[in-house]
This record gives sequence, C-alpha cells and structure tokens, in this order.
Amino acid sequence: MKKTLKYSSIGLLSLLFVSLLSLRVFGLEPQDLRPGLWLSGELVTEQITDWSFTDDYSEIFVQTNTRYGIPHSVTAYCIDYEGRFYLFSSYYGGGTFPDDRAWNRNVIRDPRVRLKIGENLYDQQVSLVADDAIRAGVLDAWLAKYEGWSNPGLENFYVFHVQPRT
Repeated sequence: MKKTLKYSSIGLLSLLFVSLLSLRVFGLEPQDLRPGLWLSGELVTEQITDWSFTDDYSEIFVQTNTRYGIPHSVTAYCIDYEGRFYLFSSYYGGGTFPDDRAWNRNVIRDPRVRLKIGENLYDQQVSLVADDAIRAGVLDAWLAKYEGWSNPGLENFYVFHVQPRT
C-alpha cells in the first residue's frame, strides 16, 4: 500500500512538472475574457523610448506575477500619451480596486510585468496613476483612440503607467 501511494505521488508530481514545463515552453495566452499563463514571443531587451507603434494595437497582453509562482496573463487596453505608455483596467458595473481583478492585485503587490505587443515581449514595470490631471488627459486620449467605446463610466477605470524595470 505504501509503495503504491509512493509511486502514485511520484507519477502525479511528474505529470504536474511535465504539464507546467509544456505550458512554459508553448505558453498559454489569454483570449478575450479568459486569462492565460505564460506569454511567448521574442524578448526585446532594448529600452523603448517611443511607444507610438502601439497605436496600431487595440489590446495587448499583460503577464503578471502571482504569489504562487505561476504567471497570470490578461488582455488590456493601452495608449501612448505624451511620450508615455499606459495600460487600463476597467471595472464594468463597479467593483473594488484591486480586489476584483487578479492582475490588479498582482501588480499592486509586484509591479513587474511582461507585455506582449504583436509577437514581441517587453519586460517592464507599472505604477498606478493617482494624479487626477494626468489620469484625465490619458483618459481623453484613450477615448479618442477607442472612438466606438460604449462607456461603462470613467470612474471605473484605473490607469497604470508603464516604465522600464529598475
């Protein structure tokens, strides 16, 4: 009995290890409302000073770090505004920031993120924009980029400034 339990445990751990390794190698990217795990692509190591190329993308992928070591990735809206790059988190119908979004909880705890834009990966960090004047300007630019947006209420939007990792 003990031998069977030992072999079952080893088999289960081996299966878990192979599964996680496969997901790490092949990635499991988010789709619409379904979050994912690791993002895959070509890592860009140069510091990005001009994010205007992101104007061609309505959504990008954001990979955050969970407490348990397996990445959590989602899609997010983005904008280049006055030479700076921003991400958005929207809480439709209200919600408690950051409690109602796993990726928000993750970046408040650990601001390091990996972004996927097109086929490229960018290791960055984010910070919540608390300045109302900056937030208002970014949201105005966001509404210009996403013209057809049916507004759930801008009071339910949170803005993150993307910066190089330090």
